[in-house]
Amino acid sequence: MGSKRSWFLQLQAAVAPVPASCLGTSLGRRVASALHHEAILGYKPDMRAIIPVLAVLTAIALPAYAEAPTADQALAPAKAKAATEHKAIYVHFGASWCGWCRRLDAFLDRPDIKPVFEKYFIPVKLVVQENEKNKALENPGADALFKQLGGPSGLPYSAFLDAKGTLIVNSKREGENIGYPAQPSEIDWFLLMMKKAAPQMAQDDLKTIETALRSFRRT
Repeated sequence: MGSKRSWFLQLQAAVAPVPASCLGTSLGRRVASALHHEAILGYKPDMRAIIPVLAVLTAIALPAYAEAPTADQALAPAKAKAATEHKAIYVHFGASWCGWCRRLDAFLDRPDIKPVFEKYFIPVKLVVQENEKNKALENPGADALFKQLGGPSGLPYSAFLDAKGTLIVNSKREGENIGYPAQPSEIDWFLLMMKKAAPQMAQDDLKTIETALRSFRRT
């Protein structure tokens, strides 16, 4: 009986740091089921095998529970880098439910676009207007900055700032947010935004981004 109690206490100590939501995952349920089965049969589980599995479950869960940085915390390193490298900051606001936001993220991360864009601009993504399920993803203070830079006006919303965080130009064209630049007039405005934020931008680099945007086809 003492032996059983000993491994049970070990198990309690090992499970304690694992978030409850992780124990509800497929892997978590399989671990719990195996432990329950062994307990019924009177076996003593091998803690050396169990603890690494619980560690993996904890590692999976922790990023989801990590607190999102504030808008100021996200911008601070971008401002420092912008000042050092003489670049502008590209702030774009989005949310997990926003399909056009995901499309903008994917565009900025394209291997033919990322090195060209980041030659002149430092991108910073801030999360706003999340649904209740994903509220924890929001960057505290981002809503206030959103308003300060001309929003709210639909997502995605973007703005170019100087190294001090002062607005150079935002994604509002004639009072309307262009969102993801897909239409010809929206692309024209986005190109103008880049020219205002980086007057030194090489024509070839501007053309690379323009060609990629104009090749977009709605599906």
